[in-house]
Amino acid sequence: MKELYQKYKGPLFKLAYQLTGSVTDAEDVVHDVYLKIVDVPPEKLTQPKAYLCKMVTNRCRDLQKSARRKREQYYGEWLPEPLHSRHDDAMDAVVRDDLLSYAILVLLERLSTTERIVFVLREALGFDYHEIAELVEKSEVNCRKLFSRASAKMGITSEQLVRSEGAPPELVHSFLNALKQGNLNQILTILDKEVVLVSDGGGKVSAVVEPISTSDLVAQFLVGPLRLASMIDGVHIEVVQMNGQPAFVLRSSEGIHTVGIFHVEKNRIRNIYMVRNPDKLKHVGD
Repeated sequence: MKELYQKYKGPLFKLAYQLTGSVTDAEDVVHDVYLKIVDVPPEKLTQPKAYLCKMVTNRCRDLQKSARRKREQYYGEWLPEPLHSRHDDAMDAVVRDDLLSYAILVLLERLSTTERIVFVLREALGFDYHEIAELVEKSEVNCRKLFSRASAKMGITSEQLVRSEGAPPELVHSFLNALKQGNLNQILTILDKEVVLVSDGGGKVSAVVEPISTSDLVAQFLVGPLRLASMIDGVHIEVVQMNGQPAFVLRSSEGIHTVGIFHVEKNRIRNIYMVRNPDKLKHVGD
């Protein structure tokens, strides 16, 4: 069983993370599955990937029921936990191969649990519809409808690239340099006019409760705090890899307290996601 776990823990973690939006929950799900397969008769594991994926989706389905109730009481905007891309970790290398973009993870919150499962199985793991139908115990036709409905809710068409690579590193560096210098004109050339900034503090640290829209308002909101932060001794702004794409972190002597992830369209920043809730930054790394 240990060999089976080692072989599939990467894809199982990727599936669980994208179904829950939580690194912590995903790790717990994979661990629970590992404990349970010890008691599974070998004859049921003739197709181990499908069987293990079904165990993961069922466990995540249960978690989502309680998660939705918690998010109804969540203070401010809720964002998925960032996933730190460590280049020296083989498991993370597997996860990065076809991980859905962070922007897509945000949009997944619009879906029902079943729609989310179908979408992730299809887009992230590349399952065929007949395989998905067996996993969710619905007809293949129904699964196709669920996928189409999910795409419509997320505003994604078949022509659009689902696995966005996020912002190019040079664009991130240019944007951060412009913020440090307080260069509003340069900032506005990088931001889409209809850019939206979402911040998640979870009620534990300061964060805007409602999204901020339009380039002028977003630029005015960011330029002061980030420029000030860059001038404080012991505070650093660094470009790192999060969710397989370039992002920035604000780091002090106490550790990382902000992660910023960009979604880019037509070489302009269309969305900025700032995660500040300390509970969601525990797995970001040192």
